[in-house]
Amino acid sequence: MTNVSAATPRMNLTGSLWMVASMAAFSFEDAFLKLASAAMPVSHVMLSFGSLGMLVFALLCRARRQSMFPSDLKHFSVVLRFGFEVFGRLFFTLSLVLCSLSSTVAILQATPLVVVGGAALVFHERISVRRWLAIFVGLLGVLLILRPAASDFSVLSLLAVLGMLGLALRDLATRAAPRTIPNAVLGFYSFASIVVAGVFYAIWEGVPYRMPDILDLPVLAGAALAGALGYIALTEAMRTGDVSVVTPFRYTRLVCGAVFGVMLFGETIGIVDLAGTALIVGSGMYVLLRANGSRVHDTEER
Repeated sequence: MTNVSAATPRMNLTGSLWMVASMAAFSFEDAFLKLASAAMPVSHVMLSFGSLGMLVFALLCRARRQSMFPSDLKHFSVVLRFGFEVFGRLFFTLSLVLCSLSSTVAILQATPLVVVGGAALVFHERISVRRWLAIFVGLLGVLLILRPAASDFSVLSLLAVLGMLGLALRDLATRAAPRTIPNAVLGFYSFASIVVAGVFYAIWEGVPYRMPDILDLPVLAGAALAGALGYIALTEAMRTGDVSVVTPFRYTRLVCGAVFGVMLFGETIGIVDLAGTALIVGSGMYVLLRANGSRVHDTEER
């Protein structure tokens, strides 16, 4: 019998801690962006935040002596990844600003389910009937959070769904992208996509850009720094432990998002929202565990 796991228990523990740190950092990023949007137009927030993030990763690339323009950057999948990220970042940020933080983060957690289903359709990966059912149950959880049939349903709540779909398509494009592109370079262009999304939304808003006030800069800088740290910690997590062990800790972002939503923005989380979130998390965990079990079975047969 072949040992599938290349990581030791200590490495898995370290990777899991990196993942928790990453999700906490991304939660701070979300909260900072929502706070900044209270004082600035959304397009200004995106342009300033994206530019600061680009600066962080440009300095990181320079410190590592990595080229900002590798030859594989022209690959079709990389260009496609950038386009999907612009789309996903735009609508996710709009959802953060215009909708509740807790529900936006909860809907985002359906991204792995969409990625798994998309991998089956695009890359022809084998998925069992049970895993397909789990994906549909997770999407049912999204519907519970949205509650499209409720009298207080708002079309704005669909912004989180559009953002989630854009980021899921980005992840699928990432799988097809050349692995020779350094993660710091991808991080730079991830923040560049926010700038592009901000330009599009600025044209829509019709609000001339102005430099952030001195009081706004710490919040925007905090968002950019938290986003960069989250990205770096996420990379360390995926490189340190087994994917099947580390990935479920992504759901700690739900806890952080709920805490920030309630404490900072006075949001309330109802029973139906909790039920929808439970369906999303449960389905995601099942899909991940079944995927790991399938890899073990396949390796044992070989």
